[in-house]
Amino acid sequence: MTTLRAEKPEDIDTIRKVTIAAFENAEHSSGTEAAIVDALRNAGALTVSLVAVENDQIVGHVAFSPVAVESGAEKWYGLGPISVRPDQQGHGIGKALIEAGLARLREYGANGCVVLGDPRYYARFGFTSNPTLRYADVPTEYFQYIVFEGAVPTGAVAYHAGYDAT
Repeated sequence: MTTLRAEKPEDIDTIRKVTIAAFENAEHSSGTEAAIVDALRNAGALTVSLVAVENDQIVGHVAFSPVAVESGAEKWYGLGPISVRPDQQGHGIGKALIEAGLARLREYGANGCVVLGDPRYYARFGFTSNPTLRYADVPTEYFQYIVFEGAVPTGAVAYHAGYDAT
């Protein structure tokens, strides 16, 4: 049975290994996902950091961190990286981590969340896209958002500087 919980300091090395393994053969991986998680953590920018544990082993991790929106909208967050150990993918672990993380953001009073990824996957959580909210030169359909409170913000979104980690 898989359980979800907040990360602990002793989880850091395992989270790094799970993240590296999860993205090792991913088509759109930058290869920096583990470094991003470490940089966000070191900057105190991991608003939500959850692990999935099965048989006392960490099999997945999800991170949520603050983003800046050009229009000045506050309390918006970015989902990612999301990592599931390759031998555990396709078992609903990623889905459970995302749902739990989104629930935590709502509890913290977040107004919304953005994600860069496959629209077919993230639509199941309520994410959608709109050309008025954008990220760099990414095609509109791949940069998605979900609103918890208030209106959809407009303008460019900037992720935390931790996303520049290499």
